[in-house]
Formats: sequence, C-alpha cells, structure tokens
Amino acid sequence: MAEHKETINRTLEEHHAVRDRVELTGGPVSDFEALFALSQAYASWSQCPPEELAVRHAQLLKTLELVDRGLKQHWAYEEKAMQPIFGETLMKAFLYEHHDIAGKLKSAREIIAGEKLQGLEPQVLLAKKTAIQDIVNHVMQAIEEHSNHEDMIFKMLKKGLEAE
Repeated sequence: MAEHKETINRTLEEHHAVRDRVELTGGPVSDFEALFALSQAYASWSQCPPEELAVRHAQLLKTLELVDRGLKQHWAYEEKAMQPIFGETLMKAFLYEHHDIAGKLKSAREIIAGEKLQGLEPQVLLAKKTAIQDIVNHVMQAIEEHSNHEDMIFKMLKKGLEAE
C-alpha cells in the first residue's frame, strides 16, 4: 500500500506542478501545464490583430504539437503506474479520456494546419480566427474536465490508502 500512496502522491504533484511560466520543451507535461500553455496560446491568438494572425498561427500550432507530445509522455507514466491501483474498469475510463483528448488535439492540429491565413479579406480572416478559437477552446475544455476527474480520483484514492 505504501507503494500505491507514493505513486498517487507523485501523480498529484505532477498535476499541481504549474509553474509561473510553462516552458514546453518536449518533455512530459501535466494536464494542468498543458491547460496553462494552451490558455496562454489561446489568449495570444484571441487578442492579436488580424495582420498578426499568420505569425500567431504558427505559434499556436507549435504549442498544440508540444502539448500533445508532452501529454502523451505524461500519460504513459500514469497509465503504467495506475494500472495496478485502478483496476480494469476505471482504467478503461482513464484510457478512454486520454484517447479522446489525443484525438481532439490531432483533429485541432490538422484543421488549424490546413487553414491558410495569408491574403484573406479581413472579414474572412476574422471568421477563421473565431473558428480556430472555438477549436482550441474545445480542446482546453476536454483537458480541464479530464484533469478534474483525475484530481478527484487521485484524492479519493489517497484518502482511502491513508485510512488503512
């Protein structure tokens, strides 16, 4: 049981390891860090004037790619470590959410990468900007919801293990 407590504590620490400024360098990224990084990219995208969208487009894509890679690395640890603790049914739900978010990130990257913003009329550019904001917002909501699920599960497991 002490081993399970240590695993849960480590995972909780990773989830709460949001730094003042997230530097995505291709390493593992906790759900909170991914959400923070996407929130920053989203705010940057949302607040930029139309003439800067092409530059921000590339930055947004890079952030999405790094978040995707970092989450997959983080999830690889979680999926391995939590298997003996969660059991088959809870593990299926856990894996389903990871797979769902990975699919949303892939779809978002593909759609956004396919958008060409150079030389568009201002009204068309603003419409594309709004559509991209909606896509990124959808991904952020999925990550936040999943993170909240995990946080609740980990805290409940920790209480149960501490009560033994």
